[in-house]
Amino acid sequence: MASSLQQLLNQEGFENVKFKNPRKFIAPDESTTLPIYICHGRKSSETSKHKDDKTVTRKGSSVFSSKRVSKPKPKPDEPAIDESAIEAVISMLSGYIGRYMKDESFREMVKEKCNSCLSRPKAATDNGAFIDIELGIESIDKLVLDRGNKMECRMKLVKNSIKLLIIVASLNGGKSRDGSSCGVPNSHLSACANLYLSIVYKLEKKNKESARHLLQVLCDSAFLARTHLLPDLWDHFFLPHLLHLKVWYHKELELLCNFGHGPKEAKMKALAKLYNEQMDMGTAKFARYYKEWLKTGAKIPPVPTVPLPLSFSYGSSRRRSSDSYASRSSVNRNLYQSVFGARTGWQSMELDRRIRASIDICRHEAEENYSLDKTTTHRRSSSCQIYTTPRTELLPETRKLDRFRLFTCQSRVKGKIVVRNNSMRKLDIVDLPLSDLSKSIATICSSDVLSDCEIAIQVMTKAWLDSHSDPAIEAALAKPPVIEGILEVLFASSEDEILELAISILSEFAARSEVNRQIILNSDPLLEIFLKLLRNSSLFLKAAVLLYLLKPKAKQMISTEWIALSLRVLEFGEHLQTLFTVKCSPRMAAFYFLDQLLTGFNEDRNIENACQVVSLGGLSLLIRNVEIGSVLERNKAALTISCCIRADGSCRNYLADKLDKASLVELIVVNRKDSNGSVIALLTELLRLDRITLITKFLNDLLNGWGGLNTMHILLACLQEAIPEERPLVAVLLLQLDLLGDCSRCSVYREEAVEAIIEALDCEKCNEKIQEQSAKALTMLGGRFSYTGEATTENWLLKQASFHEILGDSFDRKDISDDFLYEEEELTENWQRKAAIALLDSGSNRFLAALSNSMAKGVPSLARASLVTIAWMSRFLNSVRHKDFHAMACSILVPRLLESSNPDRVLEERALATFSLQQIIKS
Repeated sequence: MASSLQQLLNQEGFENVKFKNPRKFIAPDESTTLPIYICHGRKSSETSKHKDDKTVTRKGSSVFSSKRVSKPKPKPDEPAIDESAIEAVISMLSGYIGRYMKDESFREMVKEKCNSCLSRPKAATDNGAFIDIELGIESIDKLVLDRGNKMECRMKLVKNSIKLLIIVASLNGGKSRDGSSCGVPNSHLSACANLYLSIVYKLEKKNKESARHLLQVLCDSAFLARTHLLPDLWDHFFLPHLLHLKVWYHKELELLCNFGHGPKEAKMKALAKLYNEQMDMGTAKFARYYKEWLKTGAKIPPVPTVPLPLSFSYGSSRRRSSDSYASRSSVNRNLYQSVFGARTGWQSMELDRRIRASIDICRHEAEENYSLDKTTTHRRSSSCQIYTTPRTELLPETRKLDRFRLFTCQSRVKGKIVVRNNSMRKLDIVDLPLSDLSKSIATICSSDVLSDCEIAIQVMTKAWLDSHSDPAIEAALAKPPVIEGILEVLFASSEDEILELAISILSEFAARSEVNRQIILNSDPLLEIFLKLLRNSSLFLKAAVLLYLLKPKAKQMISTEWIALSLRVLEFGEHLQTLFTVKCSPRMAAFYFLDQLLTGFNEDRNIENACQVVSLGGLSLLIRNVEIGSVLERNKAALTISCCIRADGSCRNYLADKLDKASLVELIVVNRKDSNGSVIALLTELLRLDRITLITKFLNDLLNGWGGLNTMHILLACLQEAIPEERPLVAVLLLQLDLLGDCSRCSVYREEAVEAIIEALDCEKCNEKIQEQSAKALTMLGGRFSYTGEATTENWLLKQASFHEILGDSFDRKDISDDFLYEEEELTENWQRKAAIALLDSGSNRFLAALSNSMAKGVPSLARASLVTIAWMSRFLNSVRHKDFHAMACSILVPRLLESSNPDRVLEERALATFSLQQIIKS
């Protein structure tokens, strides 16, 4: 019977299952979850409104509310879905399918899976539906693999693929819903077509449409989608809603082991069929439910109910199953009411956190109920393996955490957010003889009674404090079994006093030894214990300090909950935390977490996390931290803001308006000889504004300085001390500030800035990193940017050269200077003229020669930026009055521009070179 059960578990996806009798700690039954952190200030939905944000107002108990930008008020009985939650759902779905563009292995896997679904007899090769979907897929792959397609060709491919795929996707509607084509169910054809429609809309950056078609895949064929096409997405997004079905199925499966061989096989088959039907029905229900979310102005739809099937008649099984369902239903009802309920304060992050908690709880119950190993083994002498689906790839060391899941469900948290002061409570325990320490160590290593282990932690911490870091006591306590036992109590206990003691003593261990740090991290590789602690309303700051001492890497912080928890630590972490002898700022911990989350993953995940910081309103916190705190914390805040801008350029105008310019200048000063890279990077991003009036306003605010000091003098000193990689951007900042004045007068700032730019353009002396920074500096001089901060100078020049007439409707006019008003265009041209004169007067032929050499020898980004710079500057050559300047300019630039006009060059480069030659001839 055991082997039969194992076989069925393998079929279900649970391989190599091993069970043992775990140490079971008793945990409370009720759960009151801590509200997820919601930041104040600018949200992603506010970017286009340019309205002042409400600042956070605190009341006595650190309870706060979020002021949202709201749409027209819905009826009281029909509340609108929270916009940030909708954005989170869209981001999760479109982000998943976005892997098709970035990950070749994912792309091949999707194609292979669709091909296996669409296999048909050779005699049916001319069927229209199959031809349409194959041509559509082929068009999409051309778009993905050849990003350099001409715009006109690209648009044709997009329209053609969408047209073909929509025809196939419609096969699963109306009378043809249950039909087939050449033996392939129409539902399969429709599912594959919608999958590729999701991909093409993602290519076009229409994320909502992409998410809608991805959900339609699960509506068309739930079984195919969850088991074959989209198993990873289903596990992450839909399974949490349906876990009670899985728990029910395995309990029924266990009870079937008591039947004889004949009846058992038939009943197992019937049970599997019933389970799959119910799971498919639930999947389709929730797919339609989330599609309702994506409708414009949608109201909160009713949460789908997916009841358990009637249990088979196995004697007492009916009672056991119904009891389990009652318990699980209670959990799900609480989950739905608090996550999907009609209130405006909830966030999509809360949904993900509670779903994950629900997953853990169900795993606990399933593992305990299906324990097949009848031999009692010592928990330290064997390792427990939790069954995992073959679709989920986990690190090998994650199994070390599995025993924590067996000891207890998630710990329970009650009350409001209360930040505990730094003073440790007096230990309320009696003095115990030192001999009891050995008993406590033995208890923490082996006892199955949580209360005994909690007392053991009290004894050990008192012994530690009394010993004043005696090496003998440290040697006895800082051992792997003891540390692992303390971690188990951290996961199981709900007593704040015990948790604080455990956090404090682990902090002592972590601060003293890299070995101890690795023991803790290896015991909790996915940081699930720390996720629990960071949700604790009174201990999250101390838990953050302990985690900061451990220095985990991004790969261990995979939960989407980390962003919100890190921002909460940043919000309330202004006071130094003391854990026995360890003292640390929680803000530094928060910035470490954010740095890992925004830079430690691949590009797509980094951008997704940064966008989440913006959508949760984290910018207001970061702005405040640029202005206050230690120098290191302020630099970290500046660097984090730069990451957010690069991920979501639409927040640039908000930040340029809200950030205190004097604080930025002060930060450059107080950094002294340390790197100013974070501040310079932030200033560079903030100056890529879509109006020249906004750029000059920002520069004037910056020019006002700090504490009576001259900003230009500060930047000059910064330029002289900057590392080579920073010099080009510092030089451009200094030059732009100088352009606010009278360019006809001599300026040492201008001379130094131009000289630094010329040096940075020397490709023979400068490495690739310096050249890339030089390209960025030249782009800033062009002065034309879109609302999201993308340089539009090249597109504007191509329009001036009538190049858009060659490309026709495919030319994206929305990116050309963002429809500048006439006055704005005139101011921009005057700004470019001043910049050209300043560069050509001060740099003369040396600057032109540097640009020419960069076109030939620079990295691609610098070569293109140099060509664009020559193109816009060529319009102002007649403004330079130096003797023989025009002759020198022609001798330097014309040969290089003629090379760029060769037919083997990219069409846009040829157009820019031709335009520049025309302007030189005119001048």
